[in-house]
Amino acid sequence: MTGRVIVAGALALLPGPALAHASEQGFVLLLPTDLYIAGGVASVVLTLVLIAVIPEALARRMFLPLRLAGSGGQRGTMVSSSLSAMLLLWAISEGFAGTQDPVHNPLPLMVWAGFWLFIMAAQGVVGDLWRWLSPFRVTAALPGLFGLRPLLRYRAGWGHWPALVSYLVFGAVLMVHVAPSDPDRLAWMVLFYWALTLLGCVLFGPRWLARGEGLTLLARQFARLAPLRRRGGAWRLGLPGWDLERAPLPGLSLAIFMLMALALGSFDGLNETFRWMGWIGMNPLEFTGRSAVVAENLAGLLLSGPVLVLAYGLSIKAGLLLIEDSGFLHSFKALAPAILPIAFGYHLAHYLPSALVEGQYLWNVLAPPLSLPETTVTTGFFNRQDTVRVIWLSQAAAVVLGHVLAILMSHRAAIRLHGSHGRAALSQVPLALFMIFYTLFGLWLLASPRGG
Repeated sequence: MTGRVIVAGALALLPGPALAHASEQGFVLLLPTDLYIAGGVASVVLTLVLIAVIPEALARRMFLPLRLAGSGGQRGTMVSSSLSAMLLLWAISEGFAGTQDPVHNPLPLMVWAGFWLFIMAAQGVVGDLWRWLSPFRVTAALPGLFGLRPLLRYRAGWGHWPALVSYLVFGAVLMVHVAPSDPDRLAWMVLFYWALTLLGCVLFGPRWLARGEGLTLLARQFARLAPLRRRGGAWRLGLPGWDLERAPLPGLSLAIFMLMALALGSFDGLNETFRWMGWIGMNPLEFTGRSAVVAENLAGLLLSGPVLVLAYGLSIKAGLLLIEDSGFLHSFKALAPAILPIAFGYHLAHYLPSALVEGQYLWNVLAPPLSLPETTVTTGFFNRQDTVRVIWLSQAAAVVLGHVLAILMSHRAAIRLHGSHGRAALSQVPLALFMIFYTLFGLWLLASPRGG
């Protein structure tokens, strides 16, 4: 429930999103097998080249950003957040009283299309839009407006664990809940989470938004991949991920959260495939709906994180053994941010077909209040070879480029950890193999037939 509301709030800011079927994908466009094999081979070649050939001086400097211009404070976020909160209230009322068709009700459209498809994708490309669009910023400020000080101190040892819990709940709603787009159910969950967010801010102050709200934390981490960022009172431009690569060492809870972003994204693709349904004993051609696989999908969701963390940890440990070094926990945390480009690349690729369709519904919701013409919703571009080829290549490129960026970030972090280019490269071999496997896995998911 918690996560569901997070999404709702998140999307609250956009007046009227889209199809609401990011939660129950109605459009599946399978990547041709030859493309995913070619993408996998390309990732292997690029990985070997990047690790072995990059000069040490370039490897050390490649994430240094270029200072563009000075920047004042980002004013107006409270105004935009207030507008978003009012929009969220309206969307909740429509969830209760409006049509229960999720394709036409604004609340599920805002949640599953506007936020999860479009805002989350924009975070990693253009920066932290969610800072402006979140209705929870003004929620966090409300106690202070009434003269209330935080009642409790948020303990440092709690880290980001509350946010991880809320993100897992969101994942359960997205992948396991039998009716994630049902407007009145979603309205109750959005309302519940908004109240929970307010309670967290009353108890712990605005710090709760950064530590306890999972989707806000995910949005902020993706935003740090954007090439243009405001840092040190100036706008700076660099290689995507430069801000994340130069950030302080994350705590253990945040490092695991970063891995969970990849784990949940992967399972979001796996749980619809014929292969997964075969594993859980379900005939995909006779699929009767989500209610038949709730326990199996929930188990898969909960296991995906530990399995990924274990594989990732073993890869790091193997690399340390190769160079006869220790410091496993420090390496685990230092290298975790390099997983985010893979998670973000797969998010873009996985939801691209849905976004192309639901974007049209989003336009039709935004058009009337802006006095713009509506469009006729079409899926005809899925039936033409030239447009389908562009979509396929875009999906493969998102996954492979995410992998390449991950390798660059990982190698730069390894140089900081181990001091020399050679030791860093050797320590990265097992982790590079892990990332190559994950790239192949992500491309295989896009190429696999689905029955969900």
